Amino acid sequence: MRNFLLSLLFIANYSFAQDYSKHVNPFIGTGGHGHTFPGATTPYGMVQLSPDTRIDGSWDGCSGYHYSDNLIYGFSHTHLNGTGVSDYGDIMLMPTIGEPSFDNKVYSSTFSHDNEKASAGFYSVKLDKHNIDVRLTTSTRVGFHEYTFNKTGQANIILDLNHRDKLLEGRIRVIDDKTVEVLRRSEAWATNQYVYARIEFNVSIDKVLASKISKGHGEAVETKGMVFSKQVKKGEKILVKVSLSPTSYEGAKLNSSEIKHWDFEKVKKDTEALWNKELSKIEVTSSDKDKLAIFYTALYHTMMQPNIAQDLDGKYRGRDNEIHTAEGFDYYTVFSLWDTFRAAHPLYTLIDKKRTSDYINTFIKQYEQGGRLPVWELASNETDCMIGYHSVSVIADAMVKGIQGFDYEKAFEASKASAMRDVLGLEAYKKNGFISIDDDHESVSKTVEYAYDDWCIAQMAAILENHEDYQYFMKRSQNWKNLFDWETGFIRPKKNGGWEKPFDPKEVNNNFTEGNAWQYTFFVPQDIKGMIEAYGGPEKFEAKLDEMFNSESKTTGREQVDVTGLIGQYAHGNEPSHHMAYLYDYIGKPEKTNEKVKYILDNFYKNTPDGLIGNEDCGQMSAWYVLSSMGMYQVTPAGNSWNKTKPYFEKIKLNLENNTSKSILIGSEIKSIEYFDSVATEILAYAADPTITQVPVIQAKSKSFKNELPINFKAWNKNAKIFYSINNSKFELFEKEILLKESANIRFYLYENQYNISDTISAQFFKKPNDYTIEIKSKFNSQYHAGGAEGLIDGIYGNENWRKGEWQGYQSQDFEAVIDLNESKKIKNISANFLQDTRSWILMPIKVEFYISEDNVTFKKVATIDNSVDPKEYNTVIKGFSSDIDAKGRFVKIKAYNFGKLPEWHQGYPSNGDAFIFIDEITVK
Repeated sequence: MRNFLLSLLFIANYSFAQDYSKHVNPFIGTGGHGHTFPGATTPYGMVQLSPDTRIDGSWDGCSGYHYSDNLIYGFSHTHLNGTGVSDYGDIMLMPTIGEPSFDNKVYSSTFSHDNEKASAGFYSVKLDKHNIDVRLTTSTRVGFHEYTFNKTGQANIILDLNHRDKLLEGRIRVIDDKTVEVLRRSEAWATNQYVYARIEFNVSIDKVLASKISKGHGEAVETKGMVFSKQVKKGEKILVKVSLSPTSYEGAKLNSSEIKHWDFEKVKKDTEALWNKELSKIEVTSSDKDKLAIFYTALYHTMMQPNIAQDLDGKYRGRDNEIHTAEGFDYYTVFSLWDTFRAAHPLYTLIDKKRTSDYINTFIKQYEQGGRLPVWELASNETDCMIGYHSVSVIADAMVKGIQGFDYEKAFEASKASAMRDVLGLEAYKKNGFISIDDDHESVSKTVEYAYDDWCIAQMAAILENHEDYQYFMKRSQNWKNLFDWETGFIRPKKNGGWEKPFDPKEVNNNFTEGNAWQYTFFVPQDIKGMIEAYGGPEKFEAKLDEMFNSESKTTGREQVDVTGLIGQYAHGNEPSHHMAYLYDYIGKPEKTNEKVKYILDNFYKNTPDGLIGNEDCGQMSAWYVLSSMGMYQVTPAGNSWNKTKPYFEKIKLNLENNTSKSILIGSEIKSIEYFDSVATEILAYAADPTITQVPVIQAKSKSFKNELPINFKAWNKNAKIFYSINNSKFELFEKEILLKESANIRFYLYENQYNISDTISAQFFKKPNDYTIEIKSKFNSQYHAGGAEGLIDGIYGNENWRKGEWQGYQSQDFEAVIDLNESKKIKNISANFLQDTRSWILMPIKVEFYISEDNVTFKKVATIDNSVDPKEYNTVIKGFSSDIDAKGRFVKIKAYNFGKLPEWHQGYPSNGDAFIFIDEITVK
């Protein structure tokens, strides 16, 4: 059964005497593709003080550390937990001894895992090259370093501001012989990140060396780094405190008051106490030490973010880059919402209602200051990474569960504003009821995720008794149906009003967000009953789930490093699959859910550095483990029920914020747990939910044609009527095949009855401007085919959004093609369009050559155009390589020479080291 509430034993006056932090192994996830870091931090703290073994921005070095490394460059104070993009790594310090150097190849040091330790709030290591013992701990806003120099000499502490992301501004001001102030402003994922720091030494520094000439003592020096030196004896220690602030030097000074002493052990002990307080919120009992380590490390990983982002006086940097003061709530950052709305935030509603309301108040302020709710917010910057507007899921889930502390009306206003924008495919989504490949990339994923988010907004409207908005957003929540192919049983992409072909459900491509049709077909958490009905009932739905789990564990198409942990086509290493094992509950097969969940718990989480099957993604991977091992999961955040599985531990006890505790025992039936009963249950019953009529599908061989093109339509309801209009003519009933002979815009809709009429959608068809043919000598990547060879001469030009599939892509090869004009002609101009998106490995060809021939055997070169676009230009660029000529011939050859191997400055070096050529339209005049 899926609808249940936990049966729990109430126990008051619990204590935190047990040491839960001893079970935490911060090295879990630091190997493989987990992307976690082992350093010291407090729960939800501003500081994440951790070693940096990778400063090159590589994918497996996103956290700054990878367990396979043996070289440390330094210890920086900000790190991301399990993300897929390198950012942070701010204010990096490195102790050395001897002659100082700003060259990281010189000051870095080897280390051994044998001399490395990590626990909750603590990290230590020996630097082999310098024979220095390093110990690190933190408070919320202050990082605390202890360096023990094991030989006599000149001790140096190097402050390097220029690594990992792009340094926009680096300023260092020496206050006195023990105090330094720093500003590091940088650009990466967060395009304008401010980090102020106050560095304090417990001893006087003898010498200061900047990486460029100082402007004078006491002034802020614009520089990329600085070295602080002092003569030390063998065994001497230097202690360093580094306080951070997102607002100002004054904020960093204020925050430094969190640690007013130099007692390292006291700070370490205080931090462990903070972790024990948080970790004690869930007590599990097991005789298996590995299971305890996995569970408490997972819980620990869910508490490493979001991060407090305000000074002790409440000041924070807002989305408008102005300084504000938080009143009545704490301001946070690092919201990986595409990941965390699924399990991490539902977990927070269970054990941390206060922070949940703080998160939502942060969302509201970001809406007020930036005009929209966060998507993937980092350091008060919107990265626009990933898709959807999943802030609304967090908000709706909190409202449905009755969590207080934020303005429901303002949150609803912000949610509506985010859903009514005209960006990222939303304009087409609102107009047509789905997003097509023609409208935006990742069209399938955006359609189904927007539909779920709209359902969440409808739940808010129901609670606020806003009937009109409830009806509107509930109808939008049905839009998944417009991409459901009733014949193949997949949610799949559409192009120009029809199904995109060829279609392979295993193919990972730009129509999906880090996945394929298998991994997105089952994302209808808001309408599981409707999804089951679409398949033809429980038996057929069960068969489809079985087919997914039993398919070959291999994807096709683009290599997607995030798609890991495959069970058939289920991918536990990436978030879109996380709810799927629980779908068996909805068809009365809980034993299959239990089987799949237990297999995942047993096999995809280990007490080892590579113990995570995929990216941690800011706690989502671990939140799945925490909830599932407790015997519960919320398939539909903002729904009013939890799914039940067999608990993984002997005993589980929840210690809640109201000073009560509740024990979940194996075999217990769940009856109530505070807000598990939805406050909206009765309100939602006030009206019948609206539904939509699925749009029909247009059937045509291609978007362009030479002479004539047959057009047909098909609908899921064979008894319904299809009406169409050509070039804005009067709509008429479709009864037989249409034969297009000229370019046309066709609009069409499905009519079931006067109450059930689909959205009207359109398709455009183009008669080619010539009768040319083309033979491509190179082999395009199957992901980037632009509709085939004819797509290069059809008169339809691709735009900057190459992910929509309008460009042909060629990797590790030159491009060569021959166009047959079908007769010898006077040629005045030849042109070919190319695209560059350096961040995506797509670079301009180094040169393009044009040739002419009468017999397709002997060709004469008539033009060479060298590339003039800088490969380091990171904006997307379209360039026409064009040449006026005066020649005659029937055949035109185009050769474009690939950039070749990506250079060292490129983020793709050395892996995936071959550049792409992207070409779209070739014209001959």
